This record gives sequence, C-alpha cells and structure tokens, in this order.
Amino acid sequence: MRELQRILVVSTQASASHVERVRTGLSPGARVLTAPTSEARRVVEALGRTPVPDVLLAPVRFPDVDRGHRLDDLVRRHAVEDRYRDVVVVADPATVTLLLRALAPDQLPESGPVTEVGLPRAPRPVPLGWAAAGGIALALATGLASPLLPVWVLPGLVVLAAVVLLVVPGRGHWGRALLVGTGVAVVVAVLAVASSSRFPGSW
Repeated sequence: MRELQRILVVSTQASASHVERVRTGLSPGARVLTAPTSEARRVVEALGRTPVPDVLLAPVRFPDVDRGHRLDDLVRRHAVEDRYRDVVVVADPATVTLLLRALAPDQLPESGPVTEVGLPRAPRPVPLGWAAAGGIALALATGLASPLLPVWVLPGLVVLAAVVLLVVPGRGHWGRALLVGTGVAVVVAVLAVASSSRFPGSW
C-alpha cells in the first residue's frame, strides 16, 4: 500500500476547535510553516509548535502568476527534508487556495479551514542492523528456552507481532524488520545445528 506524507494546510480563519484537532493529531517532529502575520501567530501559538516563518506565505493584494508554484516549491522543499514528519502550513485563505491548487490539483477541496494533502513517499527502510542483531538474539533465546518450550514458540510469537505491525500505519518497517530478524534466527539455528553435528560437543 502506498504511503503518504501528511501536509496540513490551515487557514488563519480556523477556529480554536479546528486548531486543537490539528494539534492533537500532529507527529512529534512536525514542521510548522507560517506567514509572518498576527493572524497566523494566533494559530501557531495554539498549535504549540516552534514556527518557521516565511515571507512567501504573507498575504499579497496582487499575486504574481507563478505564486502558486513558488508556494508549492516552498512546502515540498520542507517536506523532502524529512519524508516521515507532518508539515503544517498556516496562511490566509487566498494563499491557502493558491497553494492547494498547485500542491494537490487532483484532490477535491475540503470544506472548512483545514485541508489535509497526502504526498506519495516510499516506505520507511528496514533497519537491517537492528534486524540482524535481533535475529541473533532470538536464536540464542530460542536455544536457551528449548528445554522448556518447543523451538517454534518464540519465532512464532515474533512472526505474529510482525504481522500485526505490518497492518499498523507507520509501523510497517518494524514488522518487516521482525520478519528479517526471524529469518536470521532460523539461519543461525541451522548453522548451529550443522556445526554441532560436525563437531559434537562444540555447541
């Protein structure tokens, strides 16, 4: 399933309840881009995040023909710095309209002062180093627990946890890491058994 990076475009006309819903749903490392105006400051202060002001988001009476594209470039530039964080844009309604036309021309506009846009991104990479270390640890734990438990119990529990994580949004990379770790554990166990067969008493 394709993953999406959340871009939340918030109008300076957003009510306190709208802003509170945005605040409670933000990821810990969210970036907040804002117009350098008092109206935008009210929204940003309610979000409780450190803002990144940019004059390009300030309202203008007579926008240039390429203003929408420059707004789009601004937001995407901040988004690609970290594809796994939310980006919030706070601006006046006219700027919001221009931004959304350029950023998501194929997305139907949402009613209300908050619009969520999803930018396609690749899935998080699997942390192979942690997966390999976890696989070795799982093989050792399985070997130590073999007098008490069947050898398939611990790997089976890890695979079950991996399947659960695969369907949780934003946690799929950990599910894949657990599957890789289980594969490493199986290989380590097979090598250990083969070694003990060739050299009895060495394992």
